[in-house]
Amino acid sequence: MSGRILLTGVTGQVGSELVRMLAHLGEIIAPGRVELDLANTASLRERIRAVRPRWIVNPAAYTAVDKAESEPELAYAINTKAVQAIGEEAREIGAGVIHFSTDYVFAGTGTAPYVETDTTGPVSVYGASKLAGEQELAATDAGYMIFRTSWVYGSTGKNFLRTILKAARERDRLRVVADQHGAPTWSRDLARMTARVIERVENQAAQKGWDKALREFSGIYHAAGTGETTWLGFAEEAIRRERKRDSEAKLAELDAISTAEYSTPAKRPANSRLNCEKLAERFGWKMMDWRDSLGEVMKEL
Repeated sequence: MSGRILLTGVTGQVGSELVRMLAHLGEIIAPGRVELDLANTASLRERIRAVRPRWIVNPAAYTAVDKAESEPELAYAINTKAVQAIGEEAREIGAGVIHFSTDYVFAGTGTAPYVETDTTGPVSVYGASKLAGEQELAATDAGYMIFRTSWVYGSTGKNFLRTILKAARERDRLRVVADQHGAPTWSRDLARMTARVIERVENQAAQKGWDKALREFSGIYHAAGTGETTWLGFAEEAIRRERKRDSEAKLAELDAISTAEYSTPAKRPANSRLNCEKLAERFGWKMMDWRDSLGEVMKEL
């Protein structure tokens, strides 16, 4: 349907789901990290020129939030310079770009869910590098869609859910931050959303032409789980479900703590709520409620 799709980050939580969810839309070219080093922009550009994809889907990122504070050059190489290169090469060959970003581009103040046009103000190197990537991609004049998401997790990979459930079996008590608010987002839901987006753009392209369809949908969108909770609330719900599933298990009790009590090298936004109405309006897609997705993910653990 869509020709070639060049997919990055195929070993990551979102990338591994995208391999399956996009398969019906075209030929998936999914090089691994050794074959496609995003920190090497020259190699990245060569690969794009060789593949000449119709779509470039980029879930890959430098996501070690705390480590980024001491490795800013590497964070910016992957989260900014690579994204700029993707945009420039996409513009040259007329490819569409789907890129994933983060709630960390915001300062995390207030209590209202952020909309796409709200003022950004990252408080960490990671957030600043992701914001710079957004800006560089937009400046290339490629046809692009940026999807900001939050608290991504799934049944595989390194994520909060898997970490907390493992720790709950190993310890008697766990201290969990209770003053950061947001919504967990299932990696598979993001992959399904991406497939819907490509289908919608391709349908418009069949009627209006490729370039016009890309321009019509280009922009930034928020795509996070519906509803809201805290890290403590997420942990409590996960452990409640685990107790119900395995009544014999001895699982840790949880203690609420503040962000100030859990010191980390990088600051985290206290408000990670994202308003996803634009996504629903433009693509007819509503992200899953985080409790519903949690139930689905735990069936796979």
